[in-house]
Amino acid sequence: MGAQARNRCVGVRPRRNGTEWDILAAVRPGNRRAGLFAAVAALVTLPLTGPVLAEDIAIADTAPALAEIAPARPIESAPTFDPIGSGVASYYGDELAGNRTASGERFDPDALTAAHRTLPFGSKVRVTYEKTGESVIVTINDRGPFHGNRVIDLSEAAAEQIGLVRAGHGRVVLALRSE
Repeated sequence: MGAQARNRCVGVRPRRNGTEWDILAAVRPGNRRAGLFAAVAALVTLPLTGPVLAEDIAIADTAPALAEIAPARPIESAPTFDPIGSGVASYYGDELAGNRTASGERFDPDALTAAHRTLPFGSKVRVTYEKTGESVIVTINDRGPFHGNRVIDLSEAAAEQIGLVRAGHGRVVLALRSE
């Protein structure tokens, strides 16, 4: 049996003004992943010379492959957060990089972490900067802040994400992720 008899070709062949652009994949019968690849390539490939018409798309035997490769998963609902207060937040950065936190982890200024006086380690907290309205979800891995009226110390990455770095500190609203 020759190569053409063993393989099936799937792809897009948009035609316009005598020009032809082909995206083809040779698919062996029973090779469902290659068939899926060809189907996706056919659907996402845009022609340079005009619209893709329905009759220009040829997809072979991909419906069973989709069910086998990507089974349906239940859609998870968005996490809920319960307000726990507000106050002033600050951040700490590179000067403490590598030091051990109260939880025993090494501090990484590029991670989305924070220090809080009482929340359990591993707690997820949404911090919203009142001035910008931007929020970030951080993981509590340290104790503090121990300076005045501040309620939370953010890592530099978390502070950057909400726009707090330039000011150095600012008023935030805290909400704890409920399980």
